[in-house]
Amino acid sequence: MIVVGGAVAGGVIGALARDGDDRPAAIVVAAVDRGAVTLDVATTGTIEPATTRSLTFTVAGTVEAVQVRPGNRVVKGQKLAVLDDTEAIDDLNDARTGLAEAENRLAAARTVAVRATASATTCARPGRTAEPAEVPTVQVGGAQAPAVEGRAATPCPTRGYPDTGSDQVLTAQQQVNRAARAVEAAQKALDATTITAPIAGTVVAVEGEVGDRVRSGSTFISLADTYAMQVRAAFPEADAGALTAGQTATISLADSDDVYGAEVVQVDPVGTSDGTLVRFGVLLAFADSPADLLVGQSAQVMVRTGEVADVLRVPSTAVHDVSGGSGTVLVRAADRPEERVVTVGLRGDRYTEITGGLEQGDQVVRSW
Repeated sequence: MIVVGGAVAGGVIGALARDGDDRPAAIVVAAVDRGAVTLDVATTGTIEPATTRSLTFTVAGTVEAVQVRPGNRVVKGQKLAVLDDTEAIDDLNDARTGLAEAENRLAAARTVAVRATASATTCARPGRTAEPAEVPTVQVGGAQAPAVEGRAATPCPTRGYPDTGSDQVLTAQQQVNRAARAVEAAQKALDATTITAPIAGTVVAVEGEVGDRVRSGSTFISLADTYAMQVRAAFPEADAGALTAGQTATISLADSDDVYGAEVVQVDPVGTSDGTLVRFGVLLAFADSPADLLVGQSAQVMVRTGEVADVLRVPSTAVHDVSGGSGTVLVRAADRPEERVVTVGLRGDRYTEITGGLEQGDQVVRSW
């Protein structure tokens, strides 16, 4: 038999007289009120950079200088490592010389073409006769007579069209184009002997030292974007089913009372098992990343998976036997608590939403 006693500030203190036990047990009742119901899931995570770049030399060579080491913070455009560039500089100079020579040949070909075009205007077209020149005369029988009847037409250098040197200009222009591409390639090869930071961040690894011979395309420096950090966490499958991108979260760091806002940006579609428990990876981004975070630093993660506002609610400990959207509560009656079946909505960490069976102001046993 259950008996409820008198009221006390903050609730009703009573006694539960159980079968075979005459000792009263103090109980507390709570009034049904309106407010928010929230549900969070929590785990631990690890700080990691949002972006990590693998930086390489795109040409082979010997390392001449390394200006950074792991842990150094760098700014965008900062020089990080350099190869011996003697050969690359020589190649660039040779390419520039070749370009200058090709441009000189093009200029000469254009000059010849202009002169050829000018002289072509004085040659006769096929089938035409040139204007007669001054014809010399001879004395014939006391009179002057022309020595020849006329001057033959001057033929054009080519059949049908004058030779203006256009073929030579085209050839010279092609040589200039090839030489310009050679200069561009040599400049890129010289630039490739230096690694510069594409972003601001922190150097996390250096794979070589001065004097090493490196291959083209092999990673030499790993650079992390530590100015945009994120948290990688793993949730058990019981909680992961309620997680989705866009949910709000909070992150707290070890040895700190500060709490930072965050958002779920990715939930792994496939879990991993340690033989006992299956966990799903979750990636969270800081709303405003704090300064001086360390790669690998541990963090406490809490993700809000459910929330309703301004609803009828009771303490979650007051609702038992929840199944299929209903549960049981002990409602304070005139002389004794009575069980009542209620319909429930969101079952939160502290409160459970009541959608039917109770009214605001009803009193239920807080824990039983």
